[in-house]
Order: sequence, then structure tokens, then C-alpha cells
Amino acid sequence: MTKAASAAAKDLAAAGVSGVHLAWADNNGIPRSRIVPIAGLANAATRGVGVTSLFAVFDSHDAITFAHTGLATPSGDVRLVPVLERLRRLAGQPALAWAPGRQITADGSPWPYCQRGVLERQVAIAAERGLEFRAGYELEFAVAPAGSPGIVGSPGHPGPAYSPHALVPLDGFIASLLHDFAANGLDLGQLHAEYGLAQLELSLPATDPVSAADDQLLARQTIHAAAHAHGLVVSFAPMVGLGTAGNGWHLHTSVRRKGRNLLAGDGVPGGDGAAYLAGLLRDLPALTAVTAPSVPSTLRMRPGYFAGAYAFWGVENREAPLRYVPGSDLLGDAHANVELKTSDASANPYLALAAVLAAGMAGIEDALVAPEPIGTDPGGWTEGDRESRGVVRLPENPAAQDAALLASPRVAGALGNELLGAFRAVRASDAAWAADRSTEEVIAAHLWRY
Repeated sequence: MTKAASAAAKDLAAAGVSGVHLAWADNNGIPRSRIVPIAGLANAATRGVGVTSLFAVFDSHDAITFAHTGLATPSGDVRLVPVLERLRRLAGQPALAWAPGRQITADGSPWPYCQRGVLERQVAIAAERGLEFRAGYELEFAVAPAGSPGIVGSPGHPGPAYSPHALVPLDGFIASLLHDFAANGLDLGQLHAEYGLAQLELSLPATDPVSAADDQLLARQTIHAAAHAHGLVVSFAPMVGLGTAGNGWHLHTSVRRKGRNLLAGDGVPGGDGAAYLAGLLRDLPALTAVTAPSVPSTLRMRPGYFAGAYAFWGVENREAPLRYVPGSDLLGDAHANVELKTSDASANPYLALAAVLAAGMAGIEDALVAPEPIGTDPGGWTEGDRESRGVVRLPENPAAQDAALLASPRVAGALGNELLGAFRAVRASDAAWAADRSTEEVIAAHLWRY
């Protein structure tokens, strides 16, 4: 490892790189990092960089909660170690490189609060069961001129939604995104003006789950730097204003056994593919507590906004929180996947994927049977119609999310007792902060956190 790190550092230094971001995401989905000088990369790869263990109990507003007994004092330190195989030079910040970090204890053993380690554990469990997962993100974000207090009142593009005309004022920014994504080793599926106010969306092609989470963090860094270079700021926040569509980070997953996509089917999945989808549906309220965990997340998940307000699944139904995307003669069976819409930037990407994998694998293990898909919007149904189809409202507040998380041994178990305790403490701290504030204040406070 030392030899590889030294060689990488030498090459980067020759290219003008002075330092390396060692990045991770906390339990609020907020990226954190430490920069090490390029000459210190080899030492960091061997010994790590010291960081406080309390990052696991930072809330969304940088307050530290001591409500979790495992991290109840200011004492403690862990080591942040770069994952060298993911080391990238940042095209938009040419003096810096970037690598995701793995958190370990001072003696080098696994640390139970390391979110990347939680996902790696689920991937290993999947491999033991002969399963292989693919995952990819669609990222929505809003654009504004630098210095703007918000998106409403100073949108970064005038629309119309999905129009090429909307992107003309952002031409330099778009060009930088296309260039920097390629230079940073990120594949880009597509990019367009989205439905929300000054909103853009881009997609990252599917890859293995850990790489998908790494790519999500690197994509954020890339987008923020490109925006800054063109006098812009971007917000990935779940809500940017009342009365407008929020930002989702739609999570697409598929599962394979011996190379065969289990979600492939004749219009709908069958067998283990249907059981995987049924597992996600069974645990959807608990999943949402991890994949859309912030107070603004619950504001985003409203009926009629393609954000997933009720627990159901549908075939290509964009109002469904679980949207099944079938393969076709043109696209092939490998294209079949499930999109989770109740996902946003306030979720830690490693924990979000770990929870999804755990819930889906449990569905396969339990041989669950999926209910019939729904092709309309249950938000327009009567309560009696929803009750007859077993369609319930997803958690609408932090207390309901916490109860749903505790009610699922599968999702809670995937996090592990230690990290679950820290995660719940952080969510409770956020909820207490928001309790005496208006909706507008809550949205404004989260707008630039991601």
C-alpha cells in the first residue's frame, strides 16, 4: 500500500497536485473531508488521519448531540484512511485530488460507525448468498447565481422544464460538467433541465454498490466546483421552496444471480425478482427513514410531486415510490431495475444502499410475493380505496420515521446497534431543532448544507 501510495503521490505532484481530499459523508448525508498534503498521502494510506469520533453524532446544523450512549463524551479519535483505488485528480480543482475515506479504530480494526463499512458488510452478505447488486443514482439539484440567498426569487435558469433553451444561459457550466465528469473518471448517462424551479438532473450509470456511493460523493464535489467556476451555486437540498418540486436523488438497483438479472420479466418481475421488490415494499417506511431522513425530506414527499407519498409500487409509474423499470427488446434484460424515489441528498449514500440491499435480500430469503402493481396515483383515491389495496401513507414526520425504523429488524439490523443509536440521536437532534421553527426557516437552513 505504501509503495502504491508513494507512486500515486509522485505522479499527482508532477501534475501540479498539492493536496488530497479524504472524503466521507456523515449521518446527515453531508460530505466532510480532511485535506492532506500530497507528500503525506503515503503516510495517510498506512496510518490514516486522526478525526474525532463525534462526527457520527453531528446533526444537520453542525451541533453535536451526546444523546447516544456509545458516543456520549468529547473523548475519542478514529483514523480516516484513503481508499487509494478510488483516488482521482479533480479537474475543476486542479491543485487537489480526491479519495473516499474509510474510518477505522486507532488499532486498525473496523469501526462500527463507518458508513462505508456498513455497506461493504451488506455486499459481502450478498456475495455469500450468490447475489450481485448494481446501483446507480439520478441527481437533482437547483442552480442560482452565487451570493443568492435562495433559489426562489433568483433562479439560475428560466425554464421551461426539459427545454434546451433553459440551458443556454448555463452553457459554460454545462460544458464544464461534461468535461470534468469525464476527467474525474465519472461516467455520465445524461443531463437535462428538470421539472422543478431552476432544476437540473444528471444520471450516473449503474455499477457495484460501494462504487455507486463513492461516485455520488465525487459527483457532488465535481458539480459544486464547476458551478463555482461559473459564478453559480447549486443546492441538492430536498426542498428549495414551498410550492415547487424538491430535489430527489433517485436510487436505481438491480440484483443478479450467476449473471442473470432477477428483475427481468415479461412486463413485471417474477420469482426472486418479485420477492426482491416485495422486500423493498415491506420495509419501505423504514427505508425512507434512512434514504430520506431529514425534516425537509418529509416536506418533499407530497402527493402529486413524483416524490413518493404512499407505499406502493408500479410499472413505470412516476408517482410510485418504487418504480419498476422493465427491460425490453431494445434495451435488453440487463436494463430492468427498481427506482426508489423516496431518496434525497440528506441520506448518507452508503447507509441508503445498505438498507436497500438488506431489505431486498430479506424479501428474497422470505420468498415474499409482491402485490399487484398500481398504475395510477393513490393520492386521488378515497381513504377506503387505499385501505382496500393496502396503500398507506409513508412517514410524514421524524417521530413516524423513527418508529418505522425501529419496527424493521431488517433495516435497523443492517445499520448495526452502534450506528443505529448514533443515527437516531442525530435525527432526534434535528427534529428538536426544527420543532419551534417555521417551514420556511427549516427549508432555508438546509438549502446549502449538501
